[in-house]
Amino acid sequence: MKRQPVRTCMGCNEKKAKNELIRIVKNKENEINIDKIAKMQGRGAYICNNAQCLEKLIKSKRLEKVFEMKISDEIYEKLRGVILDR
Repeated sequence: MKRQPVRTCMGCNEKKAKNELIRIVKNKENEINIDKIAKMQGRGAYICNNAQCLEKLIKSKRLEKVFEMKISDEIYEKLRGVILDR
């Protein structure tokens, strides 16, 4: 039986199976995208499908620290939309 990859949520710091989390990617052109299929190239960060984790992520600016760049409100709004749709 193949083991499921485990990743850590940037909001709550809990370790969960990779397929339970939402992947956020920074590519070589410094563009931030939400990776729904988990196949995009670039630096990845993960967050639970939970609005509370997203609020913690925004408040702590942890995503900005990990990607070493300013994250626009537009990206956070896209994340809110993805989390509420699931």
